[in-house]
Amino acid sequence: MKLIAGVDIGNSTTEVCIAAIKDDNTLEFLSSSLTATTGVKGTVDNVTGVINGLTEALKKIGKNIRDLSLIRINEAAPVVCGAAMETITETVITGSTMIGHNPSTPGGVGLGVGEIIHINDLADATKGKNYIVVIPKEIGYEEASIMINKSFENDIDVKAAIVQSDEAVLINNRLKKIIPIVDEVRQIEKIPSGVVAAVEVAPEGKSISTLSNPYGIATIFDLTPEETKYVIPISKSLMGKKSAVVIKTPRGQVKERIIPAGNLLIMGPTMSSKVSVDSGAEAIMESVEEVGTIDDVEGEENTNVGNMIKNLKNKMANITGQKVDKIKIKDIFAVDTTVPVKVEGGLAGETSMEKAVVLAAMVKTDTLPMIEIAEKLQRKLGVFVKIAGVEAVMATLGALTTPGTKLPLAILDIGGGSTDAALIDEKGIVKSIHMAGAGELVTMLIDSELGLNDRYLSEEIKRNPIGKVESLFHIRMENREIKFFDKPLNPRYYGRIVILKENDMIPVFKEDLTMEKIIYVRRQAKDKVFVKNAIRALKKIAPENNLRRIPNVVLVGGSALDFEIPEMILSELSKYKIIAGRGNIRKIEGPRNAVATGLVMSYLG
Repeated sequence: MKLIAGVDIGNSTTEVCIAAIKDDNTLEFLSSSLTATTGVKGTVDNVTGVINGLTEALKKIGKNIRDLSLIRINEAAPVVCGAAMETITETVITGSTMIGHNPSTPGGVGLGVGEIIHINDLADATKGKNYIVVIPKEIGYEEASIMINKSFENDIDVKAAIVQSDEAVLINNRLKKIIPIVDEVRQIEKIPSGVVAAVEVAPEGKSISTLSNPYGIATIFDLTPEETKYVIPISKSLMGKKSAVVIKTPRGQVKERIIPAGNLLIMGPTMSSKVSVDSGAEAIMESVEEVGTIDDVEGEENTNVGNMIKNLKNKMANITGQKVDKIKIKDIFAVDTTVPVKVEGGLAGETSMEKAVVLAAMVKTDTLPMIEIAEKLQRKLGVFVKIAGVEAVMATLGALTTPGTKLPLAILDIGGGSTDAALIDEKGIVKSIHMAGAGELVTMLIDSELGLNDRYLSEEIKRNPIGKVESLFHIRMENREIKFFDKPLNPRYYGRIVILKENDMIPVFKEDLTMEKIIYVRRQAKDKVFVKNAIRALKKIAPENNLRRIPNVVLVGGSALDFEIPEMILSELSKYKIIAGRGNIRKIEGPRNAVATGLVMSYLG
């Protein structure tokens, strides 16, 4: 009897399967392990993670690495995937002739239009003229309210106020007249004196109506049709807000710059296709299907998509160690989304939601890194190491140990960077494919569409359900169930949306997010990427590209453990009369360990 090990090096985890080959040439599975992958997949840094995994699996059966006769490692899929996002609207405003702001705690109510004046200059103001007073943080609310009330008495018409400190309500409570007041204007020194501005604060329960309307702004500032076009990002960024201030800056103080969205050139062995990125993800994917096998993808120079492809290739070159001109994109996957774009010239980082496209790309690399990994492992451990088989093929063999499966059988492995699919027919012939676009792309979509700018939080939202803390002793979960607690929750969580991990809660400290919006964005992102890419991959390997020719699909890998992905894919595949579900490798591993198990099984041919 001899011990052999199958080792699957993944993007985030390394899986090990230990088995005994008996004297009668039969196989007995003994143990397994799951450890973190060290370094970037396919590099010699993986060796440490492999040794950790082997040590853990052998410890379970009272053995050590010296007892092994053979280590079989996967031929890591020779692909590296990356993703990038760009706004694709034709005009990208990098500066405008307007400045907008929206604080969370305004004071007063109404719309005020007038000339900007510093509060210290009110004493010299002209009677009968409309003013908007600017109050820096050095002047407190008591002093400011006294000075404005004195101006009212002297017939100086103060129509609104802009405050640097968070004191709008305190000032409003002390004024003799109700005027709209916005506060928290951190860069108040950037507001030029002597120019016209408008301040609007909506009544309780309502949102502003004039400054969120480009024609409303045009009416106040007497703008031409051409000038009105450039205030659209400002009005869009203020839609649904409680308050706003818009200031007309002197002409030439801020500039706008036009960057075209550009064209994407998809090149194949027999034909090429040029598609405008502005036409959206659906048109891009139609071009991808039209070309078929892709040799490379390029973006038009000096355009958004040109910069995007260039940055993506540079990123790939850094990962693979190849020169940029040698990087050839072999697959792309496009998704439509919306992203918050900063309105330059704003006083508090105002954003406008703009149409964007996310592109995931896949680059093929050579197999040299796996040879280096095998050689280094062999030197360190003194055990023969063999690169035994392609990941997708080995995963298919492992998936066959799932009860209830039969040939022909397809597997679907959705990872962080790529979606892999393979089909094994009755003759044992395996057809496999690797497609760009998977978990990382979903995280990017969630991050951008919720405006979080926090990759860790977006990853947790992708992986876990959410709830809302309604009291210190109970939360309402997203399926509307109520969960009670014996001990009080952290008071900081009260009224907050929380991410429900297995033994922990992560609060989402973003005021404008609702449970419904987070759930909608999360599920939409998964549908756009996981479901659509799964169908795309399975069609590529299906006989005659007909999905109905695949009777069984087994989901393997970490994505199959997600709390909603398998059900979403199953629902879609059921339309094609396909039996699909999570794998249960060797009846005990669930969807994990498919590749490592397949590596051991393939030893017997």
